[in-house]
Amino acid sequence: MSLIAEDVKARAEVYHGDEMCQVKSKELLKEIALPNGLLPMKDMEECGYDRETGFVWLKQKKSYTHKFEKIGKLVSYAPEVTAHVEHGKIKKLTGVKTKELLLWVSLSDIYIDDPPTGKITFKTPAGLFRSFPVSAFEIEEKSKQIDDAAAAGAGAAVQVKEV
Repeated sequence: MSLIAEDVKARAEVYHGDEMCQVKSKELLKEIALPNGLLPMKDMEECGYDRETGFVWLKQKKSYTHKFEKIGKLVSYAPEVTAHVEHGKIKKLTGVKTKELLLWVSLSDIYIDDPPTGKITFKTPAGLFRSFPVSAFEIEEKSKQIDDAAAAGAGAAVQVKEV
Protein backbone atom coordinates (compact mmCIF):
# COMPACT_ATOMS: atom_id res chain seq x y z
CA MET A 1 0.00 0.00 0.00
CA SER A 2 1.34 3.38 -1.01
CA LEU A 3 1.58 6.36 1.29
CA ILE A 4 1.27 8.74 -1.67
CA ALA A 5 -2.18 10.30 -2.15
CA GLU A 6 -3.46 10.52 -5.72
CA ASP A 7 -3.94 14.31 -5.50
CA VAL A 8 -0.26 14.67 -4.58
CA LYS A 9 0.74 12.48 -7.53
CA ALA A 10 -1.48 14.53 -9.84
CA ARG A 11 0.42 17.78 -9.21
CA ALA A 12 3.92 16.24 -8.87
CA GLU A 13 6.70 15.41 -11.28
CA VAL A 14 6.58 11.59 -11.37
CA TYR A 15 9.19 9.34 -12.96
CA HIS A 16 9.27 5.57 -13.49
CA GLY A 17 12.08 3.06 -13.92
CA ASP A 18 15.34 2.64 -12.05
CA GLU A 19 17.57 4.49 -14.50
CA MET A 20 15.36 7.60 -14.66
CA CYS A 21 14.76 7.62 -10.88
CA GLN A 22 18.50 7.32 -10.19
CA VAL A 23 19.15 10.39 -12.37
CA LYS A 24 16.24 12.40 -10.95
CA SER A 25 17.04 11.60 -7.30
CA LYS A 26 20.64 12.77 -7.78
CA GLU A 27 19.42 15.91 -9.59
CA LEU A 28 17.07 16.66 -6.68
CA LEU A 29 19.84 16.25 -4.10
CA LYS A 30 22.04 18.59 -6.12
CA GLU A 31 19.19 21.09 -6.47
CA ILE A 32 18.66 21.24 -2.70
CA ALA A 33 22.43 21.39 -2.04
CA LEU A 34 22.83 17.95 -0.43
CA PRO A 35 25.41 15.28 -1.37
CA ASN A 36 24.42 13.18 -4.39
CA GLY A 37 25.16 9.84 -2.69
CA LEU A 38 22.75 10.36 0.20
CA LEU A 39 20.01 8.12 -1.26
CA PRO A 40 21.79 5.09 -2.78
CA MET A 41 18.63 3.09 -3.43
CA LYS A 42 18.43 0.08 -5.77
CA ASP A 43 15.82 -1.10 -8.30
CA MET A 44 13.67 2.03 -7.99
CA GLU A 45 10.26 1.78 -9.59
CA GLU A 46 8.94 5.30 -9.05
CA CYS A 47 10.00 8.65 -7.71
CA GLY A 48 8.16 11.92 -7.45
CA TYR A 49 8.57 15.51 -6.37
CA ASP A 50 5.77 17.96 -5.55
CA ARG A 51 7.57 21.30 -5.87
CA GLU A 52 4.61 23.17 -4.38
CA THR A 53 4.90 21.43 -0.99
CA GLY A 54 8.46 20.04 -1.20
CA PHE A 55 7.13 16.48 -0.79
CA VAL A 56 9.34 13.75 -2.30
CA TRP A 57 8.90 9.99 -2.53
CA LEU A 58 11.09 7.16 -3.78
CA LYS A 59 9.82 3.61 -4.27
CA GLN A 60 12.04 0.59 -4.76
CA LYS A 61 11.19 -3.08 -5.25
CA LYS A 62 12.41 -4.14 -1.79
CA SER A 63 14.31 -2.83 1.22
CA TYR A 64 17.98 -2.11 0.65
CA THR A 65 20.80 -1.81 3.18
CA HIS A 66 23.82 0.25 2.18
CA LYS A 67 27.15 0.67 3.95
CA PHE A 68 28.70 4.12 3.73
CA GLU A 69 32.32 2.96 3.65
CA LYS A 70 33.92 6.29 4.57
CA ILE A 71 32.13 6.36 7.94
CA GLY A 72 31.47 2.62 8.41
CA LYS A 73 27.70 3.07 8.88
CA LEU A 74 24.88 0.82 7.71
CA VAL A 75 21.70 2.53 6.50
CA SER A 76 18.48 0.73 5.58
CA TYR A 77 16.07 2.12 2.99
CA ALA A 78 12.48 0.78 3.08
CA PRO A 79 10.58 -0.01 -0.12
CA GLU A 80 9.03 3.47 0.16
CA VAL A 81 10.94 6.52 1.39
CA THR A 82 9.17 9.88 1.81
CA ALA A 83 10.27 13.33 2.94
CA HIS A 84 9.76 17.06 2.67
CA VAL A 85 12.75 18.88 1.19
CA GLU A 86 14.05 22.42 1.08
CA HIS A 87 17.46 23.97 0.46
CA GLY A 88 20.03 22.08 2.54
CA LYS A 89 17.40 20.05 4.45
CA ILE A 90 15.36 16.87 4.39
CA LYS A 91 12.56 16.89 6.97
CA LYS A 92 9.82 14.46 8.04
CA LEU A 93 11.84 11.61 6.59
CA THR A 94 10.23 8.16 6.66
CA GLY A 95 11.62 4.76 5.62
CA VAL A 96 15.29 5.35 6.51
CA LYS A 97 17.07 3.76 9.49
CA THR A 98 20.69 3.64 10.59
CA LYS A 99 22.39 1.03 12.72
CA GLU A 100 23.82 2.33 16.00
CA LEU A 101 25.51 -0.32 18.12
CA LEU A 102 22.95 -3.15 18.02
CA LEU A 103 19.84 -1.07 17.28
CA TRP A 104 18.24 0.21 14.10
CA VAL A 105 17.27 3.85 14.65
CA SER A 106 14.82 5.79 12.43
CA LEU A 107 16.03 9.04 10.95
CA SER A 108 13.68 12.02 10.66
CA ASP A 109 15.83 14.94 9.51
CA ILE A 110 19.01 15.49 7.54
CA TYR A 111 20.58 18.91 7.14
CA ILE A 112 23.73 20.81 6.29
CA ASP A 113 24.77 23.71 8.50
CA ASP A 114 24.27 27.24 7.22
CA PRO A 115 26.85 28.70 6.79
CA PRO A 116 28.51 25.49 5.53
CA THR A 117 30.93 23.75 7.89
CA GLY A 118 31.56 20.65 5.75
CA LYS A 119 29.35 18.58 8.08
CA ILE A 120 25.97 16.93 7.52
CA THR A 121 23.73 16.15 10.49
CA PHE A 122 21.30 13.24 10.87
CA LYS A 123 18.57 13.55 13.50
CA THR A 124 16.17 10.98 15.02
CA PRO A 125 12.53 11.61 16.01
CA ALA A 126 13.71 11.58 19.67
CA GLY A 127 16.04 14.51 19.00
CA LEU A 128 19.32 12.57 19.05
CA PHE A 129 21.74 13.52 16.29
CA ARG A 130 25.15 12.77 14.76
CA SER A 131 27.21 14.75 12.29
CA PHE A 132 29.59 13.43 9.64
CA PRO A 133 31.71 14.95 6.86
CA VAL A 134 29.61 15.79 3.78
CA SER A 135 32.30 14.12 1.64
CA ALA A 136 31.32 10.70 3.07
CA PHE A 137 28.04 10.91 1.12
CA GLU A 138 29.31 12.24 -2.19
CA ILE A 139 29.83 10.00 -5.18
CA GLU A 140 31.82 10.93 -8.24
CA GLU A 141 29.54 11.19 -11.24
CA LYS A 142 30.23 8.76 -14.09
CA SER A 143 30.38 11.50 -16.74
CA LYS A 144 33.13 13.24 -14.74
CA GLN A 145 35.01 9.94 -14.40
CA ILE A 146 34.74 9.40 -18.17
CA ASP A 147 35.90 13.00 -18.86
CA ASP A 148 38.86 12.55 -16.49
CA ALA A 149 39.78 9.24 -18.16
CA ALA A 150 39.48 10.82 -21.61
CA ALA A 151 41.67 13.74 -20.53
CA ALA A 152 44.25 11.33 -19.14
CA GLY A 153 44.10 9.34 -22.37
CA ALA A 154 44.48 12.51 -24.47
CA GLY A 155 47.52 13.49 -22.41
CA ALA A 156 49.06 10.07 -23.01
CA ALA A 157 48.39 10.38 -26.74
CA VAL A 158 50.11 13.78 -26.83
CA GLN A 159 53.15 12.34 -25.07
CA VAL A 160 53.36 9.50 -27.55
CA LYS A 161 53.28 11.96 -30.49
CA GLU A 162 56.10 14.01 -28.99
CA VAL A 163 58.48 11.04 -28.77
